[in-house]
Amino acid sequence: MAFNPNNYKAPTAKKLPVILLLDVSGSMSGKKIESLYDATVDMIESFVAAQAKEQSIDVAIITFGAEVTLHSPYTPVKKLQENGIPQFTASGMTPMGTALTMAKDMIEDKSVTPSRIYRPAVVLVSDGAPNDDWRGPMDRFIQDGRSSKCLRYAVAIGNDADRSVLERFTQDPNAVSFAEDAKDISSQFKMISMSISTMATAPNSSNSSVVPTPSTALKYDNNPENDDDDDLY
Repeated sequence: MAFNPNNYKAPTAKKLPVILLLDVSGSMSGKKIESLYDATVDMIESFVAAQAKEQSIDVAIITFGAEVTLHSPYTPVKKLQENGIPQFTASGMTPMGTALTMAKDMIEDKSVTPSRIYRPAVVLVSDGAPNDDWRGPMDRFIQDGRSSKCLRYAVAIGNDADRSVLERFTQDPNAVSFAEDAKDISSQFKMISMSISTMATAPNSSNSSVVPTPSTALKYDNNPENDDDDDLY
């Protein structure tokens, strides 16, 4: 067979998608929205530091308030760190159901979230209760299709956050963090970023020191033989 230098391809880094679903409703104004932004920046920096050579952690940010917006599409964390994240603006209500629908559509679309990658990690953050039709979108997210394989985390901000909604999303109270006030958001984000990074670098090991953990029913599995469609590892 004739030698062809084009036949030799360097292995590409496997993508680890992370979707942040962030409540930017009017109740998040002031210190909360500032702390949420700072915590998001810190999370990106944590991912950059923890990212292994064979990984590409790509983060997408969906904000929901006066509008549901793809604030940032999937972007490698190094690029996010270099270019910065647009500031958040707090206003409006809490259309969580619409945000979940957008996230699910991103995950189901293989041109956006491709096959044969790490299972996406989804982090839902809110300081209140949803006021749209959220139950159907949430149930479809956690029960149907590719989104049902995601690792799911949640952060409740303040005493007004409806933890029952967030626990319904994670299906595991241990996967819901509580930020007592604005200054506590960053510490909760750091723990989640540690957990996501650990699940990616050591998918089949348990590490009880990393809190919170995603639902045990959704633990990362890198063995394609255990995956129904060999799609998301």
